[in-house]
Amino acid sequence: MKRIFLCSLFLLLLAASNWANASDQNLLIPDDEISNGEINESALVLALAGEPSGELTQAEVDGLLFMIEEEKLAGDVYSALDEMWDMRVFENIGRAELTHQAAVKRLLDRYSLPDPRMGEGEFANETLQDLYNDLLAKGSTSVSDALMAGAAIEEIDILDLEEYMAQTDKEDILLVYANLLRGSENHLRAFVNNLERQRVEYTPQYLSEEEYRSIMEA
Repeated sequence: MKRIFLCSLFLLLLAASNWANASDQNLLIPDDEISNGEINESALVLALAGEPSGELTQAEVDGLLFMIEEEKLAGDVYSALDEMWDMRVFENIGRAELTHQAAVKRLLDRYSLPDPRMGEGEFANETLQDLYNDLLAKGSTSVSDALMAGAAIEEIDILDLEEYMAQTDKEDILLVYANLLRGSENHLRAFVNNLERQRVEYTPQYLSEEEYRSIMEA
């Protein structure tokens, strides 16, 4: 019994160590504005070159296919809202989302997985299709609602990334997810800052109050 407990403890510590090592590599491009959060593709290529790959579990496959479409959802919504409201925050974050999609695409190629992305505003995943339709409709009503829709996307992205990170111990996947997570936290802060300029006090729509405050105070 003691041996089983020690073995389980070792595996948990090993998984936590893997997560920490991957999370330590910040691949975001430094920027004066918090609303960017682009991933440095050259740095990502170099970082992935030193990581092993191996066989994927079905949960890992599902996670990668879902995340590339979720990053596409963010980019598609921001592109549409930028056309409606002509706000720099949507342009900047939309540009960053393209690098986030590219980062996940490198993992799809690495594991010979198909790219599920379709045309703009179209999604293979029905849940994401419904979410896109709902958020775009919400963001079309006013500038503040558009910013609220952007913040909602980033909150959802953060929670999904945390869930998928907990389902893998592969350092290449954790490396990409950890940097997508950093980017989403930056984007959430950007949308909240822009809402404050609109004199709108933001409260988290999906995150717990504790996690939201931790992100905002980082």
